[in-house]
Amino acid sequence: MDNVLIIGAGAAGSVTAQKCAMNRDVFKKVHLASRRIESCEKVAKQCKTKIDISQVDADNVAATVKLLKKVKPDLVINMALPYQDLPIMDACLEAGVHYMDTANYEPRDEAKFTYKYQWPYHKKYKDKGLMAILGCGFDPGQSNIYCAYAQEFLFDEIDTIDIIDCNDGSHGKSFATNFNPEINLREVTQRGKYWKDGKWIEIDPLTISAMIDYPEVGPRKSYLIYHEEEESLVKNIKGLKQIRFWMTFSDNYIKHLDVLQSVGMTRIDPVMYKGNPVIPMEFLKELLPPPSSLGKGYTGKTSIGVIFRGRKNGKAKTTMIYNVCHHEQAYKETGAQAVSYTTGVPPVVGAMMLFKGAWTPPGGQKGGVFNVEQLPSKPFMDEIGKQGLPWHVKDIKISDQKELFAVKT
Repeated sequence: MDNVLIIGAGAAGSVTAQKCAMNRDVFKKVHLASRRIESCEKVAKQCKTKIDISQVDADNVAATVKLLKKVKPDLVINMALPYQDLPIMDACLEAGVHYMDTANYEPRDEAKFTYKYQWPYHKKYKDKGLMAILGCGFDPGQSNIYCAYAQEFLFDEIDTIDIIDCNDGSHGKSFATNFNPEINLREVTQRGKYWKDGKWIEIDPLTISAMIDYPEVGPRKSYLIYHEEEESLVKNIKGLKQIRFWMTFSDNYIKHLDVLQSVGMTRIDPVMYKGNPVIPMEFLKELLPPPSSLGKGYTGKTSIGVIFRGRKNGKAKTTMIYNVCHHEQAYKETGAQAVSYTTGVPPVVGAMMLFKGAWTPPGGQKGGVFNVEQLPSKPFMDEIGKQGLPWHVKDIKISDQKELFAVKT
């Protein structure tokens, strides 16, 4: 296998295409497709080696199948919007192509993360001997693989997992989102949720917060939100008692979000304007700076990791695995800021794992739908640092994250 098709030429998709084009020993053929051919042309100019490009409407299964039969890729990396996961999965099934994405399917009319739409594809993919690899970005993605690595190599038992995500950067805009504005705002405004003692507990949006000490950044106010990797990790990390996801938002971000919500600009249901239905969130997206425009002049860094509490050899153990990515370095290499970079690099490494045979269906199956933590973690961990996202393991004391662990949920 050496032929990859990337669908989606946004900020993260651009990183994925560029990194594939830098690794020609693995990716002999690289093809990029998007709804707007102009976006593909722009990315192609940024690539170090030549890639092919096409226009495709990924919502149109027949059109995508036609492209797949023309390109004949071994794998589709879906870097499009989460709304398009199912059409692209259907197209891959029909054309007999492996599938990978970085975010789970989300209906346009409901802001709710869930794998309930994609997991049922397991038998269809298995019967065709194809793999569908879900959630191979950073979080979900690299964070899940940190969990798999911790379960296999660092702990005998894992009791709690806290996924922590900080963007300590400055883009100089009064308000902007670091990835697709529509997806970002839907994520933040939905109800929070965490898993404890075998059940899901919901909370109002952004009502639980804590000061978390992020590596190379320091203490930052972080909010408990729901994130999709929690849904698969509770199935695949044995003996887990609690999992939570935390993300930083600046006071300026929260201020703008409060105003936008209060005037109805984050609504995802249509409103009538001059006799035409308009979805406020989609209109707002057009007003905000595109994430691909934020890289130049972006300063600071992201600090993303996972904190585990459990036992090894009968002794209590608290450990963090994390990555720090600098916006300036990401921009220098790919013209993208670090949030796009950390999302766009992991699927390249995941594709390498598939092409090199390091990721095969677990349990001797011929194919199926799998989350990344179900696949071998060590080969991925060995490669991801070489591709620009080095990771670190650090044993910590409870007092190092005193406020985080003091939050009773």
